[in-house]
Amino acid sequence: MKDYKAGEILKLAEAYRPEISRFLRDMIAIKSESCGEERVVQRIKQEMEAVGFDKVQIDPMGNILGYIGQGSHIIAMDAHIDTVGIGNRDLWHYDPYEGYEDEEIIIGRGASDQEGGMAAMVYAGKIIKDMGLSEDYTLIVTGTVQEEDCDGLCWQYIINEDGVRPEFVVITEPTSCNIYRGHRGRMEVKVTTEGVSCHGSAPERGDNAIFKMAPILGELQDLAENLGYDEFLGKGSLTVSEIFFSSPSRCAVADKCTISIDRRLTAGETWEGALEEIKALPSVVAANAKVEMYSYDRASYTELLYPTECYFPTWVIPEEHPACKTLVECYRSLFGEEPLVDKWTFSTNGVSIMGRYNIPCIGFGPGHEDQAHAPNERTWKDELVRCAAMYALIPTIYVNEHVKK
Repeated sequence: MKDYKAGEILKLAEAYRPEISRFLRDMIAIKSESCGEERVVQRIKQEMEAVGFDKVQIDPMGNILGYIGQGSHIIAMDAHIDTVGIGNRDLWHYDPYEGYEDEEIIIGRGASDQEGGMAAMVYAGKIIKDMGLSEDYTLIVTGTVQEEDCDGLCWQYIINEDGVRPEFVVITEPTSCNIYRGHRGRMEVKVTTEGVSCHGSAPERGDNAIFKMAPILGELQDLAENLGYDEFLGKGSLTVSEIFFSSPSRCAVADKCTISIDRRLTAGETWEGALEEIKALPSVVAANAKVEMYSYDRASYTELLYPTECYFPTWVIPEEHPACKTLVECYRSLFGEEPLVDKWTFSTNGVSIMGRYNIPCIGFGPGHEDQAHAPNERTWKDELVRCAAMYALIPTIYVNEHVKK
């Protein structure tokens, strides 16, 4: 493989360390939970324009798309720029939005999950412009919304409505600067039992929906131990995440009980099969419980409504895929060592990009998975720099090593 100025790219990424850190802290300072991302999108637009992106657009859903180049090969890099809430404020040692910074780390909500990826991507764009690295490609840097609420919904919109269909997408969710080539899918399931309310002093007059749910919970726990397994992705999983009830009062028999199930799907498992496993449980049959998938119908900050079912498909690309080989070659070129190629535990926008639409995805991002949604969330400045260098080099390596040959 010929010299692609890897050393110069690394030096320039290092030179932009202060700017990357400043930009990330600016994003962290803006509260940007799902469906409330407008201000952080505007801040990203400002930075993209300042560093020289050729075109910056905000689509009707509120996603921001920054373009570099006008070549025939379309490559996208994605970061969702919404965050979860802060949880229990007492668990934070620093203000979650004011954050904290020293020579090594940046702390604040969104530092790893996943505004750090956006900061690195924007400055990768600047490196490309500064060094004139553009070849026969168009790089689209996307800052996507509502991922924490409904991962992949943003890319359903980008692909179906914006008409953007890249050759492959780099997902910049946290990977600890490893290369990730897939993850389990997931679905959100609702199980409901119905009863008849009556006064709590004479429960025999009614039919308690909570009691009907009790054996279902036990059988779900047993089911969780016997789900599918894949050598790369691991085991499917199931957990009950919520429970709700309906009752006239605390002195009454409950007439309805509903649980939510977070079901993670490994390779070979389907949403249809996962629903049928639950429907077939003896306790579900005995209670005549209703088993169904949740749907998502919350409007974006632009007030656009784009409903979908809460099914997020499993995806994996092989190690020999050009997208994976491109990142491995970039990593070797920049850092002079072999990368770890692995998988995420959690879910990303790849559930739509690859899972629904079969557009190849590959992961490389700053920050660590265990920081996602945690108090005192942090990322590492060295990783931000390394990612900026990787993102700047990836399109050139792809076009020259895997398209022209």
